[in-house]
Amino acid sequence: MIGGHSFSSDSSLNSHAQPMSEINTTPLVDVMLVLLVIFIITAPLLTHAVKIDLPQATSQPLPNKPEVISLSIDGTGKTYWNDMPLVQGELKQKLLQITEQKPQPELNIRADKETRYQILAEVMADAQNAGVTKLGFVSEPN
Repeated sequence: MIGGHSFSSDSSLNSHAQPMSEINTTPLVDVMLVLLVIFIITAPLLTHAVKIDLPQATSQPLPNKPEVISLSIDGTGKTYWNDMPLVQGELKQKLLQITEQKPQPELNIRADKETRYQILAEVMADAQNAGVTKLGFVSEPN
């Protein structure tokens, strides 16, 4: 200790080293007001839109979705047209009727897993011979 002075014990030095109790916020407020004015002036310039001449589009209605007909075949080979039972020769007549409709309905075949393949093949052959172009199979997801 040179001169006998110590930082921790000298009361005259500690009286000048007290921390400031307030922060002067005036420069901060001045800077923020200047930034606010700059943003107010430049904001309308940033939103300026480019003028372009857009082409005119004509909207056409979407074509109507074709009707969906459900053809069900149970395990014994009995056929159902939209859940209505069919007699023996009625299936071919119904298939010919739907081929004349515009747009042609979609035929969905729902076959029981016990249905013999021969019956299913005959139904598909009748649909192809009648001119059915939209044929789908309905099954259960696993």
